[in-house]
Amino acid sequence: MKVYTKTGDAGETSLIGGKRVSKDDLRIDSYGTVDELNSWIGLVRDHEEIAKDQFDQLIEIQDRLFTIGSLLATQPDGTKMKLPLLHESDIEFIEKSIDEMNESLPPMRHFVLPGGKQILSHCHIARCVCRRAERLAVGLHDESEQYKIAMKYLNRLSDYLFVLSRKIARDLKIEEIQWKPRV
Repeated sequence: MKVYTKTGDAGETSLIGGKRVSKDDLRIDSYGTVDELNSWIGLVRDHEEIAKDQFDQLIEIQDRLFTIGSLLATQPDGTKMKLPLLHESDIEFIEKSIDEMNESLPPMRHFVLPGGKQILSHCHIARCVCRRAERLAVGLHDESEQYKIAMKYLNRLSDYLFVLSRKIARDLKIEEIQWKPRV
């Protein structure tokens, strides 16, 4: 099977279900940004500082992002194709992971500046891309139950990535630099 089809050479692509749309369509931008997020999370996962439980969580998250990508890549009136589903338990998985990491962290009293080590910067970039993916997907105004779960998932995932960066900083004894606004 060839990787290239030449069907997108004129600036259009197909959604799952067959509908052709412009490559600058909001739906394409949405699932493309989820794909970008998935790649950033892969980079975070590949750092040697990642603990085994964090590695496993990130693998699970990447799998769910493929599910969200397929949801966003499906034409609005649906398809007869069987697609993977998201469940409330996927959101609960993220929330449980956040809660477990938060147990060993001091309470947040200030904003923190991203950085301190490459892995922390990569977590923050992934968090920002996650927020962008959420903003783009919200613009689709889909009312399906799967879409609503996907929006909740992306919202929680950005929180997870922030807490993950704090947890890794704590585990590696990297001081978080507090933002001190000039007033």
